Amino acid sequence: MTVPPLAPYPATRLRRLRQADWTRRLVRETQVMPSDLIWSMVVHEGEGTVPVASMPGVERLSVKEAAKAAVRARDLGIPAIAIFPHIDPSRKDATGSIAADPDGVIPRAVKAMKDAAPEVGIMCDVALDPFTDHGHDGVVEGGRILNDATIERLIEQGLMQAAAGADILAPSDMMDGRIGRLRGALEGDGFQDTMIMSYAAKYASAFYGPYRDAIGSAKLSAGQGDKKTYQMDPANTEEAIREVALDIAEGADMVMVKPGLPYLDILRRLVDEFRMPTYAFQVSGEYAMIKAAGANGWIDEERAILESLAAFKRAGAAGIITYFAPWAAEKLGG
Repeated sequence: MTVPPLAPYPATRLRRLRQADWTRRLVRETQVMPSDLIWSMVVHEGEGTVPVASMPGVERLSVKEAAKAAVRARDLGIPAIAIFPHIDPSRKDATGSIAADPDGVIPRAVKAMKDAAPEVGIMCDVALDPFTDHGHDGVVEGGRILNDATIERLIEQGLMQAAAGADILAPSDMMDGRIGRLRGALEGDGFQDTMIMSYAAKYASAFYGPYRDAIGSAKLSAGQGDKKTYQMDPANTEEAIREVALDIAEGADMVMVKPGLPYLDILRRLVDEFRMPTYAFQVSGEYAMIKAAGANGWIDEERAILESLAAFKRAGAAGIITYFAPWAAEKLGG
């Protein structure tokens, strides 16, 4: 039998695999599931909920409401929640003295959430900026952020959070050597099982603005220095490799890239370089842009949210920290 020659048209037509929803789902390479999400959440010291003007759909939650949210996360299949505090400005000072208060809003929220839904992991931000009246992540002296003095304060804060029941500590301060010091302190105080997710590659970004509104972080005062002296230069890639390598060597269990979408190249390179659980933080500015464009009818908001989450997974993220988590989990779990 003679095999006929190929027809004068393409034998391979990739569009055949795109012609129906069921075929597209069958060959889809990247899947985002509720188990990929960490819900980013702000808790406040008062009662009820308080809308965040620059982040439509996001509210500051009371301790009681945060406990309800933990139950919701469990029911939606969201494995973990990252909590951040909003503190009354009158209680802030230059050293962030209440950051390690065992009766503060963060330890109370952790305890309430773990009581309500012990199956849900709770991650706590380890940093001073929500508690300082100058808005910096560390101790300031003469306009300079002191590295080692800040680490001492962070250790106190982290040990308090671990004692309250936090499962993951997430230092976001970008002080040199803080992962090793914190890991040593946790081991020494019997918290060997408390995990550390390091903000290992945190850039000095323009995309954090709405978050600072959400937590009520003070604007940097004149003469108080610049966060560019400790957060990374957005132009740098090799520096991210060095930062992550140091944090892994010092005992980080997981690492993070922040912000998310503008830094997918960094995320991919870190995953390839270290084969370490690496997370992306879809930060407040990314959230606000999608919501604003969607509200104005400039983009299809729902599609944009899901497409952005898929981009993180496609780039290699083990998971995504996002304010969209509860909405996305409902969509993805349906």
